[in-house]
Amino acid sequence: MKMAASCKDPDPLSCSICLDILKSPVTLHCGHSYCMDCVNDYWDQERRGVYSCPQCRHTFSPRPVLKKNTVLADLTGKKSVAEQPTPFVKDEVNQGDVECDFCTVRKLKAVKSCLVCLASYCATHLQPHYESAAFKRHKLVEVSASIQEKICSKHDKLLEVYCRSDGQCICLLCVMDEHKGHDTVSAAAERKVKQKQFGKTKQRYQQGIQEKEKQLRQLRQKMKSLQCSRDAAVEQNEKAYDEIILMAGKRRCAVEELIRVQEKAAMSRAEALVDRLEKEISELRKYEDELKQLSLTEDHIHFLQSCQSIFDCPEPDASSDFSILLHTPFDFVTKAISNLRDTMENMAKTIAEISETIQADPDPKTRQEFSLYSCHLSLDPNTAFINLLLSEGNSKVTWIKKAQRYPNHPERFTKYDQVLCTEGLSGVCYWEVEWRGPRVEVALCYKGPELEESGFGYTDQSWCISLSNFGCTFWHGGIKTKISITCSSTVGVYLNHKAGSLSFYSVSDSGEMMLLHRVQTTFSQPLYPGFMVSRGASVTIISEK
Repeated sequence: MKMAASCKDPDPLSCSICLDILKSPVTLHCGHSYCMDCVNDYWDQERRGVYSCPQCRHTFSPRPVLKKNTVLADLTGKKSVAEQPTPFVKDEVNQGDVECDFCTVRKLKAVKSCLVCLASYCATHLQPHYESAAFKRHKLVEVSASIQEKICSKHDKLLEVYCRSDGQCICLLCVMDEHKGHDTVSAAAERKVKQKQFGKTKQRYQQGIQEKEKQLRQLRQKMKSLQCSRDAAVEQNEKAYDEIILMAGKRRCAVEELIRVQEKAAMSRAEALVDRLEKEISELRKYEDELKQLSLTEDHIHFLQSCQSIFDCPEPDASSDFSILLHTPFDFVTKAISNLRDTMENMAKTIAEISETIQADPDPKTRQEFSLYSCHLSLDPNTAFINLLLSEGNSKVTWIKKAQRYPNHPERFTKYDQVLCTEGLSGVCYWEVEWRGPRVEVALCYKGPELEESGFGYTDQSWCISLSNFGCTFWHGGIKTKISITCSSTVGVYLNHKAGSLSFYSVSDSGEMMLLHRVQTTFSQPLYPGFMVSRGASVTIISEK
């Protein structure tokens, strides 16, 4: 602790550490006086076992037993409250602090926890642990709100041993009881073994961060190249059409618009990938920080109880080739338009070919490419129809005969066996669902009162593909479109909100993608995935891999 500094003459009744009026004043053998809590906090930070006066540095060994100076206490008690504003009481319990187990009238903040007493103490009630020889062997640690987690629930004893046979922390009585004959070691010994594994885990995180940062740099470079290619294509397009304005003026704006639509769709996917990579890098940094903090803790039990979550952290994703997603499709424009100068008679045909090429399908092609845009979805219990049971962490919905006791909610479906997801989507997203049973519907929709009055696909506010054992159909605005392709049990949905593109795919067991139906429109609001589940059917959102 560093003493506060002041340019004014010191008040003889103030503590030179906190600069407030002395509280529970104590006087050291060297003659200097401090608040009892201030000097105790100062000495708590001493690591060498030698305690000194914060002002004159006079040393004391062993640690002095502090006693209240009643004369100074009387003087400070008489000091007018109006002379000085009420100082902040640092022992007051704030949000997130642990309360002293021994305070009765007004709970103060605990500063230490005792692993023998299994209790936490404020600075005042901690004094006996420093003054009395009876507490000499008690072990004080940093205050912990989870001290009960370090106590055996069966024997009410401190957890000090690790059972390798059962993979859990136990007390000494457990060793002689239900864990008798098991492979047991001290918590400290097991920590050494576990911590050796941190090196490899940390290396994985660092490699993952480096790989993601590399991908991020490559992706941004591709985005920059894409923009440069766009600019060059637009510029060449302008020059060519200035020369043939009389013959092809009507086509100029169309080609330029198609170029911008293509660039917009590609940039939209790239921006989604940037967000994903930045998020993954942030997650990996968080895991690395957690690992570092856990390595520094002196609490073996907390270490052992927490380290498994470090090992269970997901492996960093393998790198992906972004070049296939961010190709620059504009080079052909320059070549095609240059040919127009020599072949004016074929101008209309050539421009038509340019337009057709720019309008070529911009979506990803393989399941691996689609997976780069995978998003997390969870079913919203507040929207589920009463006969729909949500399970597996709100990732599966099943129609059951028994009505669920859902509370009333304005967004709940009461006429149709439908449920929405919690997430509203407005970027580039991809997800897959697995369906079972006679009939289900996979939909996207705007949120609004029309949903309550009609099923998915019966208004212009929702887009729905209906799947059954007899085939599949697409519905929008009450119009039915028959789909000739037989759908598998796994359906993939790809949304590029900014580009106005929505596609439904049948995904085979081998990962082959077959387009069922594509929508090209303009979306004005976030889209919420939803499902209709008929009697005996179920839909499961496949977790992101």
